[in-house]
Amino acid sequence: MGNTVSGYAVRFGDETTIAGEFREKVKYGAFTRTLQQNPDVLALLAHDYGRVLGRTTSGTLTLKEDRIGLWFSLEADPTTPSGAECIGTVRRGDIHGCSFGFNVRKERWEDGGDRLPLRIIEDVDLWEITLTASPAYKTTDAAIAARSTPDRVRLKAEAAMKARGIAL
Repeated sequence: MGNTVSGYAVRFGDETTIAGEFREKVKYGAFTRTLQQNPDVLALLAHDYGRVLGRTTSGTLTLKEDRIGLWFSLEADPTTPSGAECIGTVRRGDIHGCSFGFNVRKERWEDGGDRLPLRIIEDVDLWEITLTASPAYKTTDAAIAARSTPDRVRLKAEAAMKARGIAL
């Protein structure tokens, strides 16, 4: 079975309520600068710096900003206690959300009227993403990535060729 965990640590435009005090959402492009300038971002379990799962500088964590949000791919190490726990709890679905540790560089606020005020995060310094059972943003996700085995890929290609009348 695979050891790659992937998903979205943040989805752009999705709104959440922070501590019952204000609403918050992250704007598209909020991670562009930090992903270019910060060479080392960590992947943690439950924001615990004693449970490092991967990092960008070692190549075990990949981060990409796309139109949906901040996507990640993490190669968890099953030979470490934290890695084994990560793989097991994500595989079972006990952990299926994410969070992130950051400093806000640029934000804007909108009056909520009869609702809570809205903070729109426009630029951040990102230092970590975390796998968590209780994410602030409920639309984040983390799952064991499905991998095709070479045999499955070959069989699929052969079936496609046969369907087109190509002799094998």
